[in-house]
Amino acid sequence: MTVKNVGYSEEQIQVLEGLEPVRKRPGMYIGSTDVKGLHHLAVEIVDNSIDEALAGYCHNVSVTINSDGSLTVEDDGRGIPCGIHKKEGISAVELCLTKLHAGGKFGGGGYKISGGLHGVGLSCVNALSEWLDVVVWQDGKTHEQRYNRGVPMDRLKVTGPADRTGTRVTFMPDDEIFETVEWEYDRLKNRLREVAYLNKGINITLTDNRDSRQRKETFCYEGGLAEFVDNYNRSKNTIFAEPLYIDKSVKEGEIEIAMQFNDSYNEIIHSYANNINTEEGGAHLEGFKNAITKVINDYGHKTNVLKESEKLSGEDVREGIVAIISVKLETPQFEGQTKTKLGNSEMRTAVNRVVTEELSTFLEENPKEAKELVLKSVTAQRARDAARKARELTRKSVMESAALPGKLADCQDKDPLNCEIYLVEGDSAGGTAKSGRDRRFQAILPLRGKILNVEKARLGKVLENEEIKAMITAFGCGISDDFDESKLRYNRIICMTDADVDGSHIRILMLTFFFRFMRPLIEKGHIFIAQPPLYRITKNKQEYYAFSDDERDRKLEELGRKGCEVSRYKGLGEMNAEQLWATTMNPETRTMLQVTMEDAYEADELFTILMGEQPELRRQFIVDNASLVTELDV
Repeated sequence: MTVKNVGYSEEQIQVLEGLEPVRKRPGMYIGSTDVKGLHHLAVEIVDNSIDEALAGYCHNVSVTINSDGSLTVEDDGRGIPCGIHKKEGISAVELCLTKLHAGGKFGGGGYKISGGLHGVGLSCVNALSEWLDVVVWQDGKTHEQRYNRGVPMDRLKVTGPADRTGTRVTFMPDDEIFETVEWEYDRLKNRLREVAYLNKGINITLTDNRDSRQRKETFCYEGGLAEFVDNYNRSKNTIFAEPLYIDKSVKEGEIEIAMQFNDSYNEIIHSYANNINTEEGGAHLEGFKNAITKVINDYGHKTNVLKESEKLSGEDVREGIVAIISVKLETPQFEGQTKTKLGNSEMRTAVNRVVTEELSTFLEENPKEAKELVLKSVTAQRARDAARKARELTRKSVMESAALPGKLADCQDKDPLNCEIYLVEGDSAGGTAKSGRDRRFQAILPLRGKILNVEKARLGKVLENEEIKAMITAFGCGISDDFDESKLRYNRIICMTDADVDGSHIRILMLTFFFRFMRPLIEKGHIFIAQPPLYRITKNKQEYYAFSDDERDRKLEELGRKGCEVSRYKGLGEMNAEQLWATTMNPETRTMLQVTMEDAYEADELFTILMGEQPELRRQFIVDNASLVTELDV
């Protein structure tokens, strides 16, 4: 079909003025308008305060979620300049808040190092806010100004004296722009704690003043990155007694690195440039990886632990590593405003050089730990070879097999978008679920007992586990390096276990497996947790259900306790098919929790500690992160 180009002329060419481009295409500036984009607003303002800290002028930063849902970020830095800009004829404050690419980070001498690059952060937040108030304390005066969807309501005014310096920005995200304007405490906490680790000695406070959620936490780490690594490894057995800490000033900038190896099989490396989390890595991460691979190989050959013909791969030497890489440079080159990858090639060379020197010296001075590290890498190489062979066998015998697991009760619909599969604990509950399901779109896969704890197993052993093989075959999308989301047979994978301690344990084992070997399933929102009721309340032949002790008590008060019979479900097998359908499997009435790793606070730590062998540490983690543990129902 041919579509005629009607009326396309110079009159259709539009020029967006001021902050219009941001409101018209917010995704270009903050990545998205979902919950991640919302929290990117907070990150932009906090980054400005941290830039003041990098310049040596800020020591305290506070972030407050206000009772009305707005957010306040305050610091004790120099304050945004308040004088009139000669060229523009307005205050520098207004210029920074209303003009894209206006700021003090383009070589004017205001900042040597900063996370802000394009000068659009503060103005973007202003453009995407229903309203914004800015207060600047400077030169003994308090300056204030208010904006409505990016438009100044008046000029910057002096409203009183000031005995301090700094900036306070309070803003209300625009619900016309964002899918949600609800701040998530744990997401903010994660970022602020991360920033505190990256800037040792800076005091950062997070306060939540919303009703029923009153809480306040302060983050300050004198140990910096070394403390960051210690936090990750606190439930692990480590090869080095203390993290190897590197802090070097080079002509390319500042390089700060902390690393430590543990006896696990996982690789945890986080990289930052000017305090920005470079999630996709970049030049600094490449330099680091190349350096440790070469240094460990060279040491192995020098000490004859490795034969001349043997060579360890990067994956082999990084098994069990926990490393934080933080570089600071004057002119960072990022990919996009959201800054996920560092492009400065000179930093690759600089990091490689510094890590080669420092790690080589460390290994020479610590021969016992050095030998243990090389032997661990050799073991990893052999295990990786065995895993590759096991994966090839599994691919042939399982992944490419047309035969689905015998225990699977598949659904009739063949369109994955319409289908869901319940992973059920035990044959008894599986039988009930099979009877109660809607076989048109619901599949049931019973799992026997607790699946393998993959936190403590390499891929080869994982692929030998019968329950895991059944899940891999049923899902159809492969595992690890062979994962292919396009072959996924079910849009929703639902973990349905008993509402008791054993059920929680099995659920965490499942989530650990998904996290380690099928992470895209979590990232793309395919994993859910079913929430069956804990209690059944019967009165006058009517049945009611409660999912917690509090809900049970409220229902009893509502019905009147006299004549009520309360029974507690010990497991799904105690429910009949009709009850299970009505409470847990009916799409119109069920309650399910979508598992999103992006929403989970420090997921690596969660899975490591909750599955660890130190009960006291596990209990303390649950106390410290009560909201997250409640959210994941563990």
